[in-house]
Amino acid sequence: MPEELIEVIKRIRPLDSVAMEAAQARLDSLTKPPGSLGKLETVAKQAAGITGEAMPDLSRKAVVVMAGDHGVCEEGVSAFPPEVTPQMVLNFLNGGAAVNVLARQAGADVVCVDVGVNAKLEHPKLVSRKIRYGTANIAREAAMSRAEATAAVRVGYEIVSEMVAKGTRVFATGEMGIGNTTPSAAILIALGGLSPEQAVGRGTGIDDARLRHKRGVIERALQANEVDQDDALDVLAKLGGLEIAGLVGVILGAAAHRALVVIDGFISSAAALVASRMAPLSVSYMIASHMSLEQGHHGMLEAIGLSPMIHMDMRLGEGTGAVLSFHFLDAASNIMREMATFESAGVTQG
Repeated sequence: MPEELIEVIKRIRPLDSVAMEAAQARLDSLTKPPGSLGKLETVAKQAAGITGEAMPDLSRKAVVVMAGDHGVCEEGVSAFPPEVTPQMVLNFLNGGAAVNVLARQAGADVVCVDVGVNAKLEHPKLVSRKIRYGTANIAREAAMSRAEATAAVRVGYEIVSEMVAKGTRVFATGEMGIGNTTPSAAILIALGGLSPEQAVGRGTGIDDARLRHKRGVIERALQANEVDQDDALDVLAKLGGLEIAGLVGVILGAAAHRALVVIDGFISSAAALVASRMAPLSVSYMIASHMSLEQGHHGMLEAIGLSPMIHMDMRLGEGTGAVLSFHFLDAASNIMREMATFESAGVTQG
């Protein structure tokens, strides 16, 4: 692994046990039966361990939407054409996508990053960090070089570093890239050990015939690229996408800076799976937002070791499920700060 990634990974430390014990003591003092708020309590304790504070301020939140194109779209694996990627990026930047709506509702920022869109994009709000104009066709060759994958990871890490310096403490993983369920499923097969039948789903809504074709394309990709399953960066470079690599950097960066990172759906979870294999300690900093309807997402989360907060039958991507779950983080934070204790309320403790 490149030295720069090793240095990032070295910064990721175990959760702060003292802060978690203080959070647990606070939770147990509140006017409720122990553990009765379920995952809200779990998240509150995890947030304490991540930040090192028993009652951290989680109000500064952002979704980082990484965008990149995929050469494998040449194989007809998506219901939408590749030109939708740059069109949707402009939609994000103009505030009109679903993730924008949900982010406004949650009081979160949307940061859109061009890390590999196959078009020249200009917009005052665009974060332009393009590594290359889309990946190569994984059915025939490696998606990108190891150096390019490393550079895309660096993009994610640097953006998180810049945002943490400005006060952001909670990140959501968002993405845009037509065809990106295909590399995500390939990553799941390579790192998670699932079969194509288990891992490959309908993405944007393809029919049965195209689903069979998509599985065949992924099988060809696995044959064309002899990946080292013990080297997550090799799997990412050969089978992944630039936006997936960028999200790996977001996840590792959040963990290195002791910030929470909320994982969205199938594609974001592919990045989380890669990050978990690069840096196992990073899993402690992840919160799984929801269970996507995309085939293989359950297996993806199991491979990482995550349990989702909500089941809403969503499969849009963009970071929508992660941003929606920001409200649960707010609820957990407010419980810790505003709920009365047995002592302050004069309630007899069981």
